[in-house]
Formats: sequence, C-alpha cells, structure tokens
Amino acid sequence: MSQSTALSTVGFIGLGTMGREMALNLMKAGMTVGVFDVRREAVEELAALGAYAASSAADAARSADAAITMLPNTPDVEAVVLGEHGLLANPPAGRLLIDMSTIAPVAARRMHAQCAAQGIEYVDAPVSGGPIGAKNATLTIMAGGTAQAFETALPFFKAMGTTVTHVGASGAGQTVKLCNQLICGINIQAICEALALGRASGVDLKQLREVLMGGSAASWMMDKLAPAMIDGEVAAGFRIDLMLKDLRLVQEQAHALNVPLPASSLVTNQYLDAVAHGEGRNGNQALFRVYDRMTAQTSC
Repeated sequence: MSQSTALSTVGFIGLGTMGREMALNLMKAGMTVGVFDVRREAVEELAALGAYAASSAADAARSADAAITMLPNTPDVEAVVLGEHGLLANPPAGRLLIDMSTIAPVAARRMHAQCAAQGIEYVDAPVSGGPIGAKNATLTIMAGGTAQAFETALPFFKAMGTTVTHVGASGAGQTVKLCNQLICGINIQAICEALALGRASGVDLKQLREVLMGGSAASWMMDKLAPAMIDGEVAAGFRIDLMLKDLRLVQEQAHALNVPLPASSLVTNQYLDAVAHGEGRNGNQALFRVYDRMTAQTSC
C-alpha cells in the first residue's frame, strides 16, 4: 500500500458489522485505508469501494500511519497484535496501534506494555453506539493510553465518532466500556421485565412503551429495542452472544477487584439462558424471549 496525499493512511483489521462502517467512514474522510478480515468477501467488498485489499493484518498496516483493530474478543486481538506475524512484529510505519474492540482491560494493559517496550504507541479505544452509530460516524469513543498517543489518534477517531474522550491510562478505555455495557445490560433486562409485567396485566405494550418514553423511564434502549421486543423481531444489531462476552468481561473485572455486582450477575445469567436456547446470533432485544419462556407466553 503506497503513501497517499490524503489526510492519513490507516490499516483496518476486522470488517464485521461495526468495522465495515468504521472503515468506510475513514475512507469518506479522505484517508487511504488498507483492509483485512478473515472473510475475504468482506475485504473485496471494500476494495471495490476504493480500499486497499490486504493479504494480512501486517500487509494492511505496513505503510500506514496507524493500524486499527475491531475484533470480536480478547484472543482475536491478541492473535493479531502478538502473533508470530502480528502487528507487534510488523508495526505500521507510524508505530501507532489502536484497538477499538471490547476486550479485557488487563489484556489491553499487557499489550500496551509490550508495545511500549518496542517503541510502539498503543491505545485502547472501544466504542458505543452500535451499528447505527458506526454507520453514521456518531460513535462514542472512550480511549485509554498516553495523552500523546491519543492526540495522534484523534483524526481517526473524529472520522468515526462525535463524542471522543481520553479517559485515562492504558486499560481505562476498556474499563469505561465495560461500565457502559453493565448499564446497558441491566437496562435491557429492566425493559424486558416491565414488558413482561405489563403483558401479564393485560396492558397494551405499545401504549405502555409510549408512556414510559415520556417519563423518567425513557432510555436509548427503550426507544430502540422495546419496539422490536414487542413485535417479536430478533434480527441482530448487536448480538446476544457479543453482549454475553462483554458481561463476562464485566464479571471478570469485578471478581478481580472484589466488587459485588448483583444486578449484572443476574442479567448475565439471563443472557446465558438466551444463548442456551439458540438466541446467540439474534439481537439484544431477543432477551425478551427469556421472559416468554419463563411466563409461557409469546411476544405480542
């Protein structure tokens, strides 16, 4: 991939539902983007739109100012960064690695230390806003790392998000994201319980939601997910299995720090129930099906 006169060059690794849109927004901002994913069709799709189709993560990053990873889980990021042919051994020309996945904070700190020992900056910068935020470049980005690395990464962040915050040292971005997911999970469960109670009481659920949206119970989840719960739509935005992964990370962090989180423990069990019943690839709103089973009813 050759240097460009565009704003910057970036290697982007991970073209899932979120990553695809984030890479596209970097391209829309005028950046030269090299892309890699284990799914070759995802690479070829973006290549047709002007990206460089890389043959590996290292190839995507080689001549770039920075490399960005957006991958499902901690082991995936570690493999790309720390693997034999990974980014630690083959860093981008600008020697900046940005991980925008949601992974364990302890892993982010470990990779930061290993990168720092090689003179490579590492920023953990997970996101919130879901597929809609990724598509519209309105993501909330919470970044951990050095102030200098954050400033260097800022042009990339501004191409993908509207709320961009340096929240502290390495691992802080991941910690803030886990706090976000904790709140989201409990909020989704609360909505499921309210709808289950309303349904059992014979209340019209669409009207119930409208009333709740007008008061202090209103939330992003009530706005975006409750209609799908009521209509029985399960198509994935953010998948059940990915949310369960995030909640497990919450539990790991809490256990390591001896912080009791009883409500998040309960919602984690509800997500386990959903996955056990084959809901893993459905969207978060499919958590309501747990309540369908517990109350022997079907979504209205």
